[in-house]
Amino acid sequence: MMAMLLAAGRGERMRPLTDHTPKPLLQAGGKPLIVWHIEKLARAGITDLVINHAHLGTQIENALGNGSRYGVHIRYSPEHPTALETAGGIAHAMHLLGSQPFAVINSDIFCDYDFANLLVHAATLQNSGDVAHLVLVNNHAHHPNGDFGLQHGRVTDGAPKLTFSGIGIYQPILFGHILRGTAAPLAPLLRAQIALGKVSGEYYNGHWVDVGTPQRLEELDKQLRSSQNTGHV
Repeated sequence: MMAMLLAAGRGERMRPLTDHTPKPLLQAGGKPLIVWHIEKLARAGITDLVINHAHLGTQIENALGNGSRYGVHIRYSPEHPTALETAGGIAHAMHLLGSQPFAVINSDIFCDYDFANLLVHAATLQNSGDVAHLVLVNNHAHHPNGDFGLQHGRVTDGAPKLTFSGIGIYQPILFGHILRGTAAPLAPLLRAQIALGKVSGEYYNGHWVDVGTPQRLEELDKQLRSSQNTGHV
């Protein structure tokens, strides 16, 4: 299975840190946010990766290279002159992602979710008729109202709502109508398929952080360094 890491955002809430460094390369616990994901994907056996980028994207390519130092193979999907939003960015990279279900992970989150689970859910998705599988987490203070409901393994638009983690698996057909190079958000696509009953989901109650502000980055850095000191990372 292939995985795409979303790394094209400008990171406005992270300014001034992102004025000169793309958000995926900001460090927590001694390594860039995106590298935590790459290493976890490699351990799960998911080694064919696509990374999209826009803002300061050359820095991302220079930092990560072809991925060989991490035991993966990375290809890049540049978006110029501006990022294409989530669905637009995925559609722009479809020529790299192939015809099978693939995972997509936001590079500006941190979690201890076991990416090996993605392989299991992708296999299920292949045979189920669903077009997407989403990982949902608890709501946090900065996003109290959540995004989607979850009932018996099916994602709904009803209450109570949970927060979309930024980890999902998708069928290529979901993005087939988006003209390559055009901007498009992901949420409307998902809601249309949720209404058709074609989106499965799971609830994850482990460590998950939306690293969206300098304060949350600093807090995560402290947590990781503390865990490293006690040998728990």
